[in-house]
Amino acid sequence: MSSLSSLKTETKRWAGTGWTGQPVIVEWEDKTWVIFGAFDGAVHFVNAETGKDILKPFQTGDIIKGSVAFDPDGYPLIYFGSRDNHFRIVALDHDSPTLLWKLSAYSVKNRVWNDDWDCCPLILDDHLFEGGENSHFFIIKLNRGYDVEGKVGVEPEILLDFPAFDRDLFRKIRDRNVSIENSPALFGDTVYFANGGGMVYGIDIGGLKEGWGEFPVRFEFWMGDDVDASVVIDDEGKLYVCAELERGLSRALELGQVVKLDPEKSENPVVWSISVPARGKAKGGVWATPALHRGVLFVPTNPGDLLAVDAKTGEVLWKKEFPPHFWSSPAVVDDVLITCDAGGYVRAYDVKNPRVEPKEVWEARIPGGAVIESTPVVWKGKIFVGARNGHFYCFGERKGAD
Repeated sequence: MSSLSSLKTETKRWAGTGWTGQPVIVEWEDKTWVIFGAFDGAVHFVNAETGKDILKPFQTGDIIKGSVAFDPDGYPLIYFGSRDNHFRIVALDHDSPTLLWKLSAYSVKNRVWNDDWDCCPLILDDHLFEGGENSHFFIIKLNRGYDVEGKVGVEPEILLDFPAFDRDLFRKIRDRNVSIENSPALFGDTVYFANGGGMVYGIDIGGLKEGWGEFPVRFEFWMGDDVDASVVIDDEGKLYVCAELERGLSRALELGQVVKLDPEKSENPVVWSISVPARGKAKGGVWATPALHRGVLFVPTNPGDLLAVDAKTGEVLWKKEFPPHFWSSPAVVDDVLITCDAGGYVRAYDVKNPRVEPKEVWEARIPGGAVIESTPVVWKGKIFVGARNGHFYCFGERKGAD
């Protein structure tokens, strides 16, 4: 899976899947589907048992970096974006994947940065929440349903087009790179996301329940540098935000790159923070989204450390060193931590007691050691993930193995 793609004046070949590239697993129509976008510009629909195509891939006009979402309410719909400027809704109840609707990154009045779509959308109560590299955040009423022939349909209506920037932010960061590349996160009536300028936003969506269309900004916080990792939220509504360290602004150097925020304390929301400096040629900061498990935050850093952080105090309990760049977000299932890294390794660690440095349970490596940037999915004893060598993999016990 590969294709040529251009960014500004540079054209190069992209292969496999990259950041974030997480597949989605769906049990539907008596099959287990693995659905993912790839650098060949297509969304693939693969049988989890055989690796064979269930449907013909849906081809777009450029690479797909972000993660695909399947409708959480059971409608045969997928939602995803591509570097060809469009976010799409595609139906799967036809003979082949069928486009129902698309939104151009150029549809907004003020497109600030780019035209890609990296975010995995959030769908809740017939509403879709999505941000784009055009620096706008959208709330869209889907109006899902079925026609007289029983085929699924949508009639999307944009309720909110929020420009996540202002002149003050441009002045502070000294550029206009304010793209939204992380996926939205929800707690109560507030949806949270961040942008490339380091702004973290919380938008009040309580009005959706009442049927009115005002969406006030409830929370704002400036991290000082690009936030690509999705905001992680604990059971108390506290936020864990991870930033890159690229611009070298004083705000980021003083604050740190792993920060816990209390959105109820708008004047001084910082609970604790950790600095992640550069190491060698590797830039500092965090690209991956951390995993929160039993009060411990597992944070992969770009320089190559896996940090285990006490979520309450911010104390680094232990760390393991991996190859930079470490962009794949970890997964925790049944007290087992799964990591994928730039050395091509998939590893499992026992984290029943996450406060103690864990023992490695097993490791497996992609032939040739291809870089893994994508986030894996774990499903019924199997691990699904793509790599930068043009291939997609399933890891698990072989049938008949001891």
